[in-house]
Amino acid sequence: MCDMVDMIMPMRESVYLETSVVSYLTAWESRDLIVTAIQQLTKEWWNKRRVDFDLYVSDMVVQESQAGDPLAANRRIEIIRNLPVIALSDEVLALAEELVRNVPLPAKAVEDAVHIACATVNEIDYLLSWNCKHIANAVIIPKVNQVCIIGGYRCPTICTPQELMEKSE
Repeated sequence: MCDMVDMIMPMRESVYLETSVVSYLTAWESRDLIVTAIQQLTKEWWNKRRVDFDLYVSDMVVQESQAGDPLAANRRIEIIRNLPVIALSDEVLALAEELVRNVPLPAKAVEDAVHIACATVNEIDYLLSWNCKHIANAVIIPKVNQVCIIGGYRCPTICTPQELMEKSE
C-alpha cells in the first residue's frame, strides 16, 4: 500500500526573471570579460536549470524588454514570449512605493522596486537578477525583507543565476 506522503507530488518552485537576466541571456557577445562571464553564467542557468522552475515575468519586464535597439528587443521578447506575465496591480505598486520609501531605494530605482514588489506580492519563490546595485545586493536585501515582513509578505529569495545554479546535495 502506498503511503499518503508518497502520493503528494512536490510543487515546483517559481522564479521571477528580472529584465537584466533576459538582457544578458540575449545580448550580443561582449569583449568585456566580466560581461562575458555574466552572459555565460546566464546561458548556463537557462540551459541547465530553468526547466526545474516555473518561470514568470511581469508587465514591467515586457515593457523594459521592448525598449532600445529593435533587433535586441526582438531577441528579448522572443525569450519571454511564452512565459506567464504578471500584471502590475495596485497592491504591487503600493509595496513598491513602500520599498522606495523605507529601504530606501533612490527614486531612479522605482522600476527595481516594482520588480521586487511584483515577485513578493505574487508569492514567487526566487527573484533572479543581475542588478546588484538595487536588487541582488547583500546590503539592501535585509532591508527589503524587513519592509516585506512589516507589510505582511514573504520576500522571495533574491539572487543571481549563478547563485541558483546547482541543487544542494
